[in-house]
This record gives sequence, C-alpha cells and structure tokens, in this order.
Amino acid sequence: MISKIGKRALLIFFVLSPLTSYLSPLTSSAQTVSSFYQPGVTAEGAVYFLPKTAVRVTVEVEKTTYTPGDLCQYAERYLRLRDVSPTPSVGYRITAIRQEPVAVADTTKRYAVKFDPRTSATNIRLSDDGVLVGINTEVRGEKQEVRDYTQPKNNPLTSHSSPLTSKLNPRQFMSEDALAAGSTSKMAELIAQDIYEIRDSRNQLVRGQADNMPKDGEQLRLMLNQLNLQDRALTSLFAGTTVSDTTRHTFLIVPDSVIVRDILFRFSQKLGLVDADDLAGVPYYINIDDLSTVPAPAPVDPRKKLKPIDGIFVNIPGRLRATISDGQQAIITSEFPAGQFGNVELLSGSLFNKRFTTRLWLNPLSGAIERLDAEQPK
Repeated sequence: MISKIGKRALLIFFVLSPLTSYLSPLTSSAQTVSSFYQPGVTAEGAVYFLPKTAVRVTVEVEKTTYTPGDLCQYAERYLRLRDVSPTPSVGYRITAIRQEPVAVADTTKRYAVKFDPRTSATNIRLSDDGVLVGINTEVRGEKQEVRDYTQPKNNPLTSHSSPLTSKLNPRQFMSEDALAAGSTSKMAELIAQDIYEIRDSRNQLVRGQADNMPKDGEQLRLMLNQLNLQDRALTSLFAGTTVSDTTRHTFLIVPDSVIVRDILFRFSQKLGLVDADDLAGVPYYINIDDLSTVPAPAPVDPRKKLKPIDGIFVNIPGRLRATISDGQQAIITSEFPAGQFGNVELLSGSLFNKRFTTRLWLNPLSGAIERLDAEQPK
C-alpha cells in the first residue's frame, strides 16, 4: 500500500531473515520483470536507492535601468545637479551568490529487498525519488545545516541593495503655470521653483514652524510622505529615473568526482548572466574537492562471484568542499556531507528479526544513520 504525506510511505512485507540485498547494481534477467528495477514496491520486493549530494548554486542579479528626465539638460542650471547623463543605460551586478546541498538518488547504489509473507509488517519509507529514508518511523523534514567556511572580507558580491526608484508620473504634480509654459526653459524654471517650495514646506513641518501644523503624529507622517512623493516626482524630470529589478538564477551541480575550475556561468555588466561559452562575459568557476574523510573501500576481486547478502545498506558519507571563484579570489566556500565520496555499509539483517521492533532513521541528505532503536516487544 502506498500513501503520500510529504514523503512516500511504503507498507510492505519483506524477508527479515534473511533480508536479500545485492552490493552490485541490479542487472536485467529473463526471470525478472524490468519494473522490479524501479524504486518502490512490486509483487516480488522493494527497490531503493541511497542518496548522493548535489550542490545547488543560486545567483542573484540586479538589473538597473536608467531613463533620463525630459529636463535633464537643465539639471545643473536650476537644481545644481551635476553629471546627469542624457543617455539611457542598462547595467547589471551580482548582489549575492549562495550554495546549498541537495540530495539526489544515486542510481549506482540501487539495492533490492525480497518480500516474505511469513514475516511481520515493516514500514519502509522512501522519498519521492526512491531514496531510503527510514524504517518503522516517521520521516522528519528537518532542514540540513549549511556551513560557509570561507567568506572573504570586502567581498564585491556581498549583497547590498540600492534604493529602488519607482516610476512616477511627474505631470500630475506640476503646477498650472508650469504646464502652460511657452518654452522648455521656462517650464524647467517654474518646476524648479515648485521643488524648492516643496522642500521649504517640508523643512518647516519638521522644525514645527509651519503655519498649519498637523494635530497628531500620523497626520504629520502623511503630510511628509506626500511632500517627499512630490519632490521625487518633479526632481525626476531633471535627474531621471532609476528602476532596479532582481532575478535569481539556479544551477545544479551533481559531482561524481573532483571538479577543477569548471565554468559555472559568465557575467557581463551590460548583458547580465550569459552562457558558459559566451565570451562576452567574465567566467565564474566552481571547484569540487573530495576531502577524503572516509578511507577508500577494499578492492573487490572481479572473479569472485557475488552472493546475496543479508541486510540493509546505508551510506558512510565523506565530505566535499565546493568553492565558487571569479578567477582571482574565492567568493564562497562551503563543505557538505557527500555519500558519493564515502563508502557503503551493511546493517545486518539480524537487527530486523521478530524479536525486536527496529526503527531506523537515515539522514535524507547523506544516507547515513542518524538514529537506530531496537525495542523488544512486550
């Protein structure tokens, strides 16, 4: 029977003594239907995967669009604003780069368990992609800890957002005289006078010197907000408008071995993120290092015939280090547990006999044992 509550629970009956699993990847045979090799449960048994760790990289890119104002040529003359560009422009910058571990099914670690109706009912739980996450227990959806070991100081990619300027319609705040002006120069002069009057009124309110002071703080706040809105809208006719928008780009790297300076993406200040083979952008690299925290498994004699082994397989994960750099300095470096850089261990089938009710929790990211309880029935 199959039920879904976040994770997929498979209630099955299987051989506990012996539990039949195979160290080698399952291969097809004339006696076994092909559906047996898919993760889940069939009439003959259950198939499960162990996980391996992928690295998900998220890059946030801010796009800034500048539009010059209609009166930009008078900005310095009337408002003393210098270096106001009359040319529209678009620019990009990276505001943040993050990486986090993600578990994916390791199809090279695929094992089978045969069923036997003579055994007691045992609840095996698989994730949606067939990864074994627990036996006789509820799966805990805990967030995996992510530790960044290196974050260079003065990092140019550290997130720091600039204030966004909303696009307003300045004409709704222009006076009748300014709208009726006979020339652009006269219009600019009248609008500049209105801007200075707005700023003077705001200063009087702040100092408490206005003729008609508001009765309470909320009314004062509303009046100041309206004056600020008028000031910003009319000033944009001279200074122009700047609108910013942030987009997120996600990359998934599934390393099966060490990765040395692979181009993750390229970035251009004029085009934003571009393809890895687009030379218009500066390359950003990713390195994956195997920290070799787990000894290598003993070599297997290929001439030796593998026999069915009694038990449940779990990961003894190693660790990987993921580093993203721009070719000159490391931007972010993180370490994660990684089942693909470790070994596989066998839990004896004797742990799952009729004398005990054994509960097993596996780490959903690494496939390692988090907890193992054995309770003798009353």
